[in-house]
Amino acid sequence: MQNTTEGLGHHMSTKLKKPEAIIFDMDGTLFQTESLLLPAYHKMFDILRAEGLYAGPTPPEERILSSLGMLLSQIWKNVMPDAGEAVHRRADELLLQLEIEGLEAGGTLLYPKVTETLSALHERGVKLFVASNGLEDYIHSIVVVHELKELFDGLYSAGGQGTATKTELLRILLDEHSIKEAWMVGDRSSDVEAGKGNGQTVIGCAYAGFGRQDELKGSDVIISSFDELIGLYDNSTV
Repeated sequence: MQNTTEGLGHHMSTKLKKPEAIIFDMDGTLFQTESLLLPAYHKMFDILRAEGLYAGPTPPEERILSSLGMLLSQIWKNVMPDAGEAVHRRADELLLQLEIEGLEAGGTLLYPKVTETLSALHERGVKLFVASNGLEDYIHSIVVVHELKELFDGLYSAGGQGTATKTELLRILLDEHSIKEAWMVGDRSSDVEAGKGNGQTVIGCAYAGFGRQDELKGSDVIISSFDELIGLYDNSTV
């Protein structure tokens, strides 16, 4: 068991076990979600109002940003708790459609050094995966638009696999690929729970800033820049 590092910057002393695979969350870890989400969010509410499904002002952006990493059903309960199930389902459809249009239109961003770091890890022979609570088409579109497809061995999503928790999603991924030793890399408590719930190492990402202070509690290591993963991998022990 590795020592848990509470703060940033202590991690070079932490010896991690070399992973067969590194599994990444998408939003807030690889992808700067707000570059796509916020324009789509405002358009979605314009359409809901035009369709007579929602009245009143658009809820504050903070509500959806603080819900990132949750399942969609939970997100809408936070964003518009008074709206019914039918409105929530329409919001699912609209947001996905608007996000995919936004991705294809260009201008969305990965975090700094994501492409270079994933390429470097891929060259070292590590299997790379995505495990996200997002919808399957959304995850796939990000990977295609940002030209990451050939770097990943698999894309797993709550939408695609029909799982209720990220812990369950990660378990399916590990089983299907017979992976014993993995790192789960993410920015939310659901990523920490998924990694720990499956007996794996957790790398917490502290650069997105959506989560609360204690969101990454229990991570083995916390990084403040994505490219720190290369040093961690190179210094890990078999």
